[in-house]
Amino acid sequence: MALLLAGEKSFEVEAILFDKDGTLLEFSYTWGAWTRHMQEGFTAPLEAKGFPALPLAELGREWGISFGEDGVASGYDRSGPLAAGTLAELLALLTACGYRRGLSWSEARVFAQEGLHRAEGLMQQKRPALALPGVPELLAACRTAGLPAAVVTADETTSAVQHLSWLGLDGYFAEIIGTDQVDRGKPYGDMVELACRRLGVDPARVAVVGDTNGDMRMARAAGAGAAIGLAEAAQAGELPDADVVLPSCAQLRLRG
Repeated sequence: MALLLAGEKSFEVEAILFDKDGTLLEFSYTWGAWTRHMQEGFTAPLEAKGFPALPLAELGREWGISFGEDGVASGYDRSGPLAAGTLAELLALLTACGYRRGLSWSEARVFAQEGLHRAEGLMQQKRPALALPGVPELLAACRTAGLPAAVVTADETTSAVQHLSWLGLDGYFAEIIGTDQVDRGKPYGDMVELACRRLGVDPARVAVVGDTNGDMRMARAAGAGAAIGLAEAAQAGELPDADVVLPSCAQLRLRG
């Protein structure tokens, strides 16, 4: 048991469950790169067959991520598909982009899958990941206090483990649970409930930390003891179901 200090609030907890992207890792840095690779891999066969290209800005609008003129991701929609959806849902939206350009649904789906294979290979080579402020320090504090930590992410488990391992953070977590391990992803409480079963703790004694209201709703659905949102003050209103909203994990402290 430890006391988690979150701004002016405090919570007695037996474990902390973290979302991954936008919470532990800088969202746009990783997923901006992935989106660019997906767009390039999907557009090449489109143009080879004489169909209109898929611009990066259009795919960004489909998935909820914005890019500057230099092609670098500049922001993301916390309630959008890339932040809150599953891989299958993202591939379906990409397939629809091909279908609207004149491909059959089946052919567009093949292009999307081939683009995914290419993108994953490039991601493994380049390893684009950045820890957000306060994350390494908070995870180290959890370890020192003997407080279990777990990840509950809309990403696939294999991808989540990979991204965390690039920064050497995977070893801090007793469990890393992706949406592929449950029947229902966020905002349902299934991942929190599964994590708590594996950790042997009551959901009412855990804190869930995330950057989207889907994370907060997931915490509520599972009966978690605390739903802690991460957002700058200007975006705090996007997390109405949070118990407290802080700028980053740097504002979280543990007291044994």
